[in-house]
Amino acid sequence: EIVSGESEEESSGVNLMEFSDEILLHILSYVPCTDLVLNVRRTCRKLATLCLDKSLTHTVLLQKDYKVNKDKVKQLVRDIGKEIYQLNMAGCYWLPSSSIDHITRCKNLVKLNLSGCRITSLHLSKMLSTLQHLRSLAIDVNPGFDASQLSSECKATLSRVLELKQTLYTPSYGVVPCCTSLEKLLLYFEILDHSREGFMLSGQLMVGESNVPHYQNLRVFYARLAPGYVNQEVVRLYLAVLSDRTPENLHAFLISAPGSFAETGATKNLLDSMARNVRLDALQLPKAWINGSGLLQHLKFNNPFYFSFSRCTLSGGQLIQRVMNGGKDLKSLTSLNLSGCIHCLAPESLFRKAEDDIDSSILESLVVSCCNLRHLNLSAAHHHSSKNIGNHLCQLLARLKHLLSLALPVCSITDVAANMEKPPVQSNVMPQTLGKKVRIGIQTYSHQKPHSSVFWTLMGSLPFLENLEIIGSSFSSAMPRNEPAIRNSLPPCIRAQSVGDAEVAAIGQVTYLQSLTLAQLPNILTGSGLVSIGLQCQHLRTLSLANLGMMGNVVYMSALMDMLKHCKCLRDLRLEQPYFSAGAQFFQALSHCSSLQRLCIVSRSGTLQSDAVMSFMANCLEVVMCHMFMGESLTVCKNLQQSLVRSFQADRPALNVVIFPLLHEDLTEVIRDVPMRHLDEITLFKSRVAEEPPNLWW
Repeated sequence: EIVSGESEEESSGVNLMEFSDEILLHILSYVPCTDLVLNVRRTCRKLATLCLDKSLTHTVLLQKDYKVNKDKVKQLVRDIGKEIYQLNMAGCYWLPSSSIDHITRCKNLVKLNLSGCRITSLHLSKMLSTLQHLRSLAIDVNPGFDASQLSSECKATLSRVLELKQTLYTPSYGVVPCCTSLEKLLLYFEILDHSREGFMLSGQLMVGESNVPHYQNLRVFYARLAPGYVNQEVVRLYLAVLSDRTPENLHAFLISAPGSFAETGATKNLLDSMARNVRLDALQLPKAWINGSGLLQHLKFNNPFYFSFSRCTLSGGQLIQRVMNGGKDLKSLTSLNLSGCIHCLAPESLFRKAEDDIDSSILESLVVSCCNLRHLNLSAAHHHSSKNIGNHLCQLLARLKHLLSLALPVCSITDVAANMEKPPVQSNVMPQTLGKKVRIGIQTYSHQKPHSSVFWTLMGSLPFLENLEIIGSSFSSAMPRNEPAIRNSLPPCIRAQSVGDAEVAAIGQVTYLQSLTLAQLPNILTGSGLVSIGLQCQHLRTLSLANLGMMGNVVYMSALMDMLKHCKCLRDLRLEQPYFSAGAQFFQALSHCSSLQRLCIVSRSGTLQSDAVMSFMANCLEVVMCHMFMGESLTVCKNLQQSLVRSFQADRPALNVVIFPLLHEDLTEVIRDVPMRHLDEITLFKSRVAEEPPNLWW
């Protein structure tokens, strides 16, 4: 623009190119590497030099650059391949396997993440044969993987790899036997029990896969299992070698297994050996390995930074005495997962009911001894505070000033003293207003800001909180992993009946909040608190709402639409609500979220308006994932899905569209084709606070 014969820059006296190189490099560090190399550096000589600075080309992150395509990868590697030392292409499922071949130009690679990328044994062999400096590798092992196709040069590279992350979609050791120097091993088991044709799969390793893994230098062992017996069978084969000889330097041992994963003689020997020979800094075990055993009494810890006792029957007394040394200083602990640990805040569990009040002295001991906690998960349990003043769970947690992420059950934030004289609110009754007639579509937000409530105080006491989850203790998503959709949900806890709009409004105090999950809040009457969050939490990137207010009516729709108009940074939105109507007004409001990339709607008996969806996708150019599981017919869903793919796939190579009836019998078959990145991060509902140790992988 020209202003009075001068450019806008000149009139204001500010010229970007006059900034120091240090400031410009800091600014450029926020620009995707593909844009720097392929676009920005072509603008002028100074930027041409700065964009190739080692601080910008040393590490290339493509894992969420949904605009990158095979041509950009080819050009990028050709221009700066020799300058790249760390390359992260995790979740680039849309890139063809030929794109992987270009990585051979990156001769100096030290770290490489190809999780979620299409890669065959032959492609892997060709690539790794040229990467002699590689020390960290992440790959997927898919059906058809054949370790015998790996060349001797490839195996030589693998022998020098110190860190390996391997996601298994088929029973296999993958490349583990070739990695003779491993110090960190991360295993993700995603093997299905049945093939597409309906045949049951076996957990026995295929012929040629019987080479023994080398664990002698192992420091970190992590295994995460998806539901299914085959995953359990295969992980036992990996553990068998560990049970023979426990690595002396092992300091983190973590196994995340849903459901029942029984202890065997081999695993018992392994745990006994660990108790004798190692001192741990991080621990997570299947609940069956801990419940009823004296294992925790014998394990030794050094400077622990992560504990997960998810779904264990561990009592508060055991937690304090066996894990926290009687409440002694445990400042090193930064992440603690007690999700589903229903008795962890009670002195004993033998005669206790899950709904009984917690013992505040146990929580106080935890807060005092673990004063540097950054991540705390107390969800999926009934943590009911007594009416004694000063001992409420929220008041005690307010002392943890360094918290970055927090997950709580809805019933735990109820202000008991304030609600002693109030009758419980029935969530299946139409909300009543004070004598005013309510017109449909007219905003009627009103709520008292309870500045004296314990939850309001808690939210105001956590200035650095980035991730917050408030989830009903009996909530279960309508979309489980490998099973048909759930048709009925359990009623909310009685203590949760008073949690509603005022509590949601309190969250607006958390200025730097980036991720928010609210599930099964029965007393949402208008959703007015959502508007407060939209206005005040301008850094919000991820929003997940499920089963708010009455189940037969989406009472917060008007407030949600008002909220979305202010969420300029929102990238991921997940909505799960029966009878949700995804119509023109909703999508018009959603179009204000200019940064939105992923949308997932799960709604039993929900409806959608196809032309509104098409218009929304045309207006929101950043959206690359659209998942809708509604009550529409299969024909309507298929037609819309085909129209979306046909209209937008060419311009959005990463586009992933799934429109399907929620209660259809083939839902699980559809789910298995969803890229793991989307499935794990947004489509499936789960608590993600302290799910894994911090900085487990780069």
